[in-house]
Amino acid sequence: MSYTAHIDTFARDNLPPRDRWPELRFTLPELQYPARLNCVTHFLDRWIEEGRGDAPCLIGPAETLTYAQLQEQVNRIANVLVGTLGLVPGGRVLLRSANNPTWVAVFLAVLKAGGVVVATMPLLRAREIAYPLNKAKVTLALCDSRLAAELEKARPLAPDLKRVVYWGDGPPDGLEALMVDVSPEFEAVDTAAEDVCLIAFTSGTTGEPKGTMHFHRDLLATCDSYGRHVLRASPDDRFIGSPPLAFTFGLGGLALFPMHVGAATVLLERATPDELLPAIAKHRASVCFTAPTAYRAMLAKLGEHDVSSLRKCVSAGEALPKATFEAWHEATGLKLMDGIGATEMLHIFIAAREDEIRPGATGKPVPGYEAKVIGEDGRDLPPGSVGRLAVRGPTGCRYLADERQRKYVQDGWNVTGDTYRLDEDGYFWYQARSDDMIISAGYNIAGPEVEAALLSHPAVAECGVVGAPCPERGMIVKAYVVLAAGERPGPEMAKALQDHVKQEIAPYKYPRAIEFVSELPKTQTGKLQRFALRQMAQAASSAPAAA
Repeated sequence: MSYTAHIDTFARDNLPPRDRWPELRFTLPELQYPARLNCVTHFLDRWIEEGRGDAPCLIGPAETLTYAQLQEQVNRIANVLVGTLGLVPGGRVLLRSANNPTWVAVFLAVLKAGGVVVATMPLLRAREIAYPLNKAKVTLALCDSRLAAELEKARPLAPDLKRVVYWGDGPPDGLEALMVDVSPEFEAVDTAAEDVCLIAFTSGTTGEPKGTMHFHRDLLATCDSYGRHVLRASPDDRFIGSPPLAFTFGLGGLALFPMHVGAATVLLERATPDELLPAIAKHRASVCFTAPTAYRAMLAKLGEHDVSSLRKCVSAGEALPKATFEAWHEATGLKLMDGIGATEMLHIFIAAREDEIRPGATGKPVPGYEAKVIGEDGRDLPPGSVGRLAVRGPTGCRYLADERQRKYVQDGWNVTGDTYRLDEDGYFWYQARSDDMIISAGYNIAGPEVEAALLSHPAVAECGVVGAPCPERGMIVKAYVVLAAGERPGPEMAKALQDHVKQEIAPYKYPRAIEFVSELPKTQTGKLQRFALRQMAQAASSAPAAA
């Protein structure tokens, strides 16, 4: 790591020590990258050089951009970043928007200029936005004007943030105005393959998300492993899906993978099942990325829409139930391509091609990756045993200035926090999360963060939050609440607490079930026993309904 293009060396300076990195392995010929590369030249510029600039690239709600048109936008934005806004290589830029072509253009422009993107989910509230701003020492933000309210509330909480530029409402100092008088030409900064270009924040299991640091090389590696060997898309494909681009599942599925092969992608700002189905029909989409929950919800309405253009359907974000796989296969003739990834790993590392799928299993290690099941002592477990999942390959965990690096990386392996069983044929079968993360409808929700939001309401004395089984969403957030003296439990109180949480943190994190209790299970030292709450939630969900 001797050469770097970064002038602002904050990201590099805050990488974990090299001896705490996982062992990175580049076992495939296509994973042999040069020491210097800027990934934007691969995802975008090469298609124009090869004469495919007129091919459609981004299909959004208001515009469709060819690769050549996107390149011009990216170059203009890069010139604004460098010449007008003072971005230097290595500088961090907050990116905030729903899924649309401008998000992708800004993302690529920051990387082309040698900067580092810090993206946030559109639904986050001010306090949740301020955390990555402060952790990554972000000085510049580019944001869709429709999301200005929460970012403006976050500004007083983030003293390093010096400049915010909005787009979409045409202000005189907005991004569109700044792009008018700058050159449509921009030469990509000669970054190192190991220069950080993305800091993606996890949802956080303790209320403090972890910043995962990814290199230019990593963005190519996920395409040259999962994209090339499992997904196997073609330039004629049209991608579509629901995950936010700020979520690495969405970044790969709706930007990196299509642009890696010169395909087009349909970007929906809202992509509920009710909106995804007609969009598939309208745009003749052929590759879909969404969560098992969405596939379940779409099953009932498949007859109302023409989805015959679909040829590949990828499922990730939560465990894929076998029943959902079988129902989708029966209804469409397509096998859902399950997979598990992690923000730390950037994208999917265990999956199966359509002809190798074993219903109910996640799959096998993606070419380029290795995986195994280990015990609490770190030793390998034999097939049939249930234990912790460990994985290594061309990507791996590098937390931004975080001691939790020691827990995630053990003996050179990434220990993901998932519990798995490996069968005799090398297939991995998901069992559960190993920590307190609640995975609901594809969203990762940290129980302690919801607890903190509930505890900020004056009626709440104590609370505990866990995941409860739900046939529609996989899991839901369930809160066990001890009310303050004089407060009355009931539906009105439950709704008041739910509304309060929606105001404090992203609305999708709110507890869909609240049970009022007189006390919470605790250890002798007074610590909350979440496992006991999980047992209560499990028992309640499996209890027979009253007649």
